[in-house]
Amino acid sequence: MAVTVLDEKTALVLIDLQAGTLAAPTKPHQAADVVARAAELAKAFRAAGAPVVLVRMATAPDGADAAPGRSEAARLAGGRSRPYDLGPIADPLTGHDTDILVTKRTWGAFHATDLDLQLRRRGVTQIVLAGIATSLGVESTARAAHEHGYHVTFAVDAMTDINEEAHDHRVSYLFPLIGEPGTTEEILALMAS
Repeated sequence: MAVTVLDEKTALVLIDLQAGTLAAPTKPHQAADVVARAAELAKAFRAAGAPVVLVRMATAPDGADAAPGRSEAARLAGGRSRPYDLGPIADPLTGHDTDILVTKRTWGAFHATDLDLQLRRRGVTQIVLAGIATSLGVESTARAAHEHGYHVTFAVDAMTDINEEAHDHRVSYLFPLIGEPGTTEEILALMAS
């Protein structure tokens, strides 16, 4: 793993660092450690005048805007779409007027949101991704970012999952195929240079 470069116009995109995900048992990193590293990255990005995007998951109370389609999970829930709101974003990340807030209805942050528009308006060519869960929201967002033509960097110690094997597989196999995995420390060092 090695992050080689950060483009002049790079944004930090933080996925689902909300009360609901932070309450779940996570591996290999504890949720509190992920939030601390994400906050460290956000502070550096804000200081550099680079965009920080906070992505949250929430559907309408009636569940009408949830992702359609059959799934085993929906079948086990009696076929009902349920309202889904992971709650507020973690306090260390909130309270910054310059941050961009994106509310998504599906795992990925690009589908049916204005994320791509927000990034393109700012001339962003690269994103640094972090958040919870590696194999769900982070992966879905990463794949779409790659398909949209962004350079993708992964802060692998600022993300975690509910399943350690799923996290490890993405970090060691999938993420190197679509971007550059690295550590928070490596990313901060590149920002400082």
